Amino acid sequence: QVRLVESGGGSVQAGESLRLSCAASGYAYSSACMGWFRQAPGKGREGVASIDNFNSARYADSVKGRFTISRDNAKNTLYLQMNSLTTEDTAQYYCAARVPCGTWDTLADYNYPYWGQGTQVTVSS
Repeated sequence: QVRLVESGGGSVQAGESLRLSCAASGYAYSSACMGWFRQAPGKGREGVASIDNFNSARYADSVKGRFTISRDNAKNTLYLQMNSLTTEDTAQYYCAARVPCGTWDTLADYNYPYWGQGTQVTVSS
């Protein structure tokens, strides 16, 4: 049974940083494509960052240069380092997984069958 559990969310001031974690279990984590998504109130779910099994990363334009996705295959854990946070980053953040990786849009939420429950990030000015 695939399980994804996010942690690390919280409330911060604009300009501060947070690191999200996603602990994965129940599948071949090292072979999976992993993604971070977010959903703000009243908005659709947005792909933030993804990483494949070769550690190739993609980012949404809105977070490039500020966010970094990484993975630790020994710990079956996905990370999202978020720096220079702005109020626009306020959202519920989710991690997602798909096995195996492939030539599909890794920032499109409909391509991921497995999801965590989410963790809230709130940035105040």
